[in-house]
Amino acid sequence: MLSATRAFTLKFSLPSFAFSTKTCMESPPRSPKANIFNSSCRSPSRKADAKDTGYASITLQEWQGWGTTSPVPAKVLEVVEDFKLLEKANDAQMTFGGSGGKLQGEFKIQEDKKHRATYEALGDSEKKIQFFSARQIACRVLGSRDYLCQKCWLPLEEDCMCSKVKHSSLWPGVRFWLYMHPKDFLRQNNTGKLLWQVFGVQSATLCLFGIPEHEEIMWNAFKLAGKDKVWCLYPNKNAVTMSVYDAFGQGFSADLEHSPTVKNEDKTLNFVLIDGTWSNSAAMFRRLKEQTKSVWGEEDLPCISLVTGASTMHKLR
Repeated sequence: MLSATRAFTLKFSLPSFAFSTKTCMESPPRSPKANIFNSSCRSPSRKADAKDTGYASITLQEWQGWGTTSPVPAKVLEVVEDFKLLEKANDAQMTFGGSGGKLQGEFKIQEDKKHRATYEALGDSEKKIQFFSARQIACRVLGSRDYLCQKCWLPLEEDCMCSKVKHSSLWPGVRFWLYMHPKDFLRQNNTGKLLWQVFGVQSATLCLFGIPEHEEIMWNAFKLAGKDKVWCLYPNKNAVTMSVYDAFGQGFSADLEHSPTVKNEDKTLNFVLIDGTWSNSAAMFRRLKEQTKSVWGEEDLPCISLVTGASTMHKLR
């Protein structure tokens, strides 16, 4: 299997990276020695300036600076406005810290009560997904501001790796869609962000789960391309999972090599790469299948794998 796809994998291999020797771990150190290198990986407590009423606003420039091409999601802005109103009503300042820009302190206690009540009041499952995603993303953007580098999502002062990334061009006629769970958005140890750092946001596009603006952009591209041009990199146990070689044959790499430019969007091959934990990815894949059925009348979303064997789930990860 590996040799059969050699031509494909060599063409798609990423340039080498010189990574920082620091590794940020989300779990607390298990021994006193771990504190030696863990200090730079701790996300310090960060407070919003109560006097700065514009602090919580997310501009288009800031939003797209995190690696997205969409307008600022309406639901995310709505959550941010709710934060600001809650600050005034309870005289409690927003404080963020820990991994993922988590809310802390008295404001967190008040906000937890409000968001749980709001979530339970939403009877529609789709509205619940959208609210959950928007709240996660709003917290992460506000909590990471002026702390994480917008491009590599690592602490600006200690671990920014942008100078180590080598930019490259993706094959013409191929587009990656990084379908990311909100809990993986702005995670310091996330590696999916490397795709658009290397290939650019037009070749490797971020699509956040549960964000209508993102999912609409992705599915509009899929509709234009047609179902036969959409593939998901996922080990689907309920369907025949094909390798790249099986799906496209020997002529695939040759065809792309002789296509220096792509004139029509409908000729583009779209590859969906699911970025989330295994439990979250299962929900994300179900959502993709549901939308596939809504668009094309059947939920059979073609899947491809990189390797075969009993340990596919772990090797793909």
